[in-house]
Amino acid sequence: MPKLNLNRVAMPRQAPRKRAKNFNEVALGYSLKQAQKEAGRCIQCPKRNCVDGCPVEIDIPGFIQAIRDGDMPEAVRILKSKNALPGICGRVCPQESQCEATCSLAKKEAPIAIGRLERFVADWERANMGVAKPPKPPKPSGKKVAVVGSGPAGLTAAADLAKLGHSATIFEALHVAGGVLMYGIPEFRLPKEIVQAEVDYVASLGVKIELDSVVGKLATLDEILADGYHAVFLGTGAGLPMFMNIEGENLNGIYSANEFLTRVNLMKAYLFPDYDTPVKVGKQVAVIGGGNVAMDSARCALRLGADKVYIIYRRSEAEMPARREEVENAQEEGIEFKLLTTPKQFLGNEQNWVVGME
Repeated sequence: MPKLNLNRVAMPRQAPRKRAKNFNEVALGYSLKQAQKEAGRCIQCPKRNCVDGCPVEIDIPGFIQAIRDGDMPEAVRILKSKNALPGICGRVCPQESQCEATCSLAKKEAPIAIGRLERFVADWERANMGVAKPPKPPKPSGKKVAVVGSGPAGLTAAADLAKLGHSATIFEALHVAGGVLMYGIPEFRLPKEIVQAEVDYVASLGVKIELDSVVGKLATLDEILADGYHAVFLGTGAGLPMFMNIEGENLNGIYSANEFLTRVNLMKAYLFPDYDTPVKVGKQVAVIGGGNVAMDSARCALRLGADKVYIIYRRSEAEMPARREEVENAQEEGIEFKLLTTPKQFLGNEQNWVVGME
């Protein structure tokens, strides 16, 4: 058995001081040489534990071997046979708790960087092959399925249905497809051109996408089924905010993360005044929470001009649900963490603007 290589290839990134002032993607991606070096660490173990850890059971050893061999079209084929959204998943899927957690080298705390390699393959395809259709269209099944919502669940379901020969139509309430991938995750973590490219790929499979279509107002589920659809997939997401229900929560200057991120991302407030979507950011900003949404909100506030940004979290850093990578990025950018802390009330001035909290 060859000697194990436990040296993961680091992902090139923008320097913290530079990236804290722009919305460009933080992680810069592997070069071919870096990708092949990381792929070369894979020991191609016969049990294939990494595949068991993948929700869509991608042939991970297979596409990694193709990278190692320099056969990039084959790597693309293997990836996209199971995953219609590799550029998205390679960036924001929590591999550290899924495929990388079950990688045999995780026992040595050096799992293969599966997500980074997935991103590399997706980016290589976009740069060299464009949006590729499947080689052979499936035989039509005669079945119609309505998919409500065009977030990651809806896009994946529609793509898989199309690959099986079913007619799939996505009904999206917003004016662009992508769901949380568009309105929730910031540009510096998931560029919108990546999302749009993979939405276009799903459409190339024969999926119809109806925008500005609010199911429930446009038509009820019963009416959809009566209109010739044989099934409905509900992928409406978790778009409603959660509130703390404490005094002062309705003061001006207090946003839900949903509203804040939607203004910044989908409505492009970060490009104001080129886009007419103002968003008020104070010089001192506190973000309550310790998940990925909290990290995204804090890092957006910093880039929008806040002098000081705090993460307020009721538990310890080890208990934060955010990805470790995002916590580290936030800390490197100068965001201060106030742990084992929870607000009891928000304080306002005579104009009902928030000025502090207890």
